[in-house]
Amino acid sequence: MLNARILKRAIRISDMFLAVLTAVVFVLVALGQSLLPDSYAVVNSAAKISFAKIYSLSAQTDESVDFQSAESVGTAESELMLFGIIPVKSSEVTSTERQVVKVSGKPFGIKLYTDGVIVVGTKDIETDGQTVNPAKDAGLEVGDVIVSINSVRIYSSDDVEAMLNDNNGSSYEITVQRDGSYISLTLTPVYSAREGCYKAGIWVRDSTAGIGTITFFNELTGSFAALGHPVTDVDTGEIMPLLKGQAVEAKITSVSKSTSDETGSLNCEFLSTVLASIDQNTQQGVYGAYSTSLDMSDCFEYEVAMKQEVEKGFAQIICTIDGETPAVYSIEITKISYNDDAKNMVIKITDEELIEKTGGIVQGMSGTPIIQNGRLVGAITHVIVNNPLKGYAIFAQTMLEYTQ
Repeated sequence: MLNARILKRAIRISDMFLAVLTAVVFVLVALGQSLLPDSYAVVNSAAKISFAKIYSLSAQTDESVDFQSAESVGTAESELMLFGIIPVKSSEVTSTERQVVKVSGKPFGIKLYTDGVIVVGTKDIETDGQTVNPAKDAGLEVGDVIVSINSVRIYSSDDVEAMLNDNNGSSYEITVQRDGSYISLTLTPVYSAREGCYKAGIWVRDSTAGIGTITFFNELTGSFAALGHPVTDVDTGEIMPLLKGQAVEAKITSVSKSTSDETGSLNCEFLSTVLASIDQNTQQGVYGAYSTSLDMSDCFEYEVAMKQEVEKGFAQIICTIDGETPAVYSIEITKISYNDDAKNMVIKITDEELIEKTGGIVQGMSGTPIIQNGRLVGAITHVIVNNPLKGYAIFAQTMLEYTQ
């Protein structure tokens, strides 16, 4: 009887252990499926990738590839494994050449002109003893991009003013872009007795300016990369639809320090030298062709790290806080996220000199390059509200893809 009870107890303990083990494995598989990337780029076609010492991926790709090309040269499907034995998910592995870029860390001025005009507000009009809002009644919304009026292409706020302000109350066919679709609306201005004319009750914007930090120049393609996030309209928060833009040289005149209550900024003076055109305004930064006469002698040459090579822990940033020469400051990478489009890392400023000068991350530091283990791993994109010592960053590999 005693032996039977011991046996039953041992079986129960064994069942509980197996149940717990199964649950742990299930959780780890689920975490691997949701948190780890679906695709990888590797330099060594036979490399083995590992995460947290428990997940691994054999990066064996086509061995007949030509490594003289700087483009992707071999792709294969591989299975992400837990403990080397439990399948988690299939991932795409692409072998590629390691690329080298010229890392900057210098501030620049941003000048953007929109493709169409952005609706930034509507206005009530007093007419016949009542208040109406013709723009809102027409269906116009803040954030809409007006692309044409009566089939005439619109490029500036002056175009809108010329067409709408000189009218006798006639209706206008307005074409706007909203959420990637084109919508036709009818706008009928109303007579304002106070102003003695017909008014449409609409506010628009056709350009913007700001400052940021250049992350790198890609000499292979003649391209530059900066910001790591889009330029958005200050009122609507919508990404500015780009018609054309310029990156111009900027000189830092002073620094407003960040506090827990308010984000500081680099205060800059725009100079006349054009550094680059801005051809793309994307969720992952601004990109374009840099000037062929650009002097890059003060840039730093670094290889670009693959996203799986980024580690938690010590890293450095290169940025310009005063004067004209970029300097190196210490930070810590505290979190890594592989499946976010832009907020791939959480970083913390640890350099006492930088904290003394800026209070942490300030406006204008977007695009600041991050160096780890001798490679460019990313760029600062945002400060975390109420904690200027911390911010988000994007993978350099993602930014590099926009300059190919």
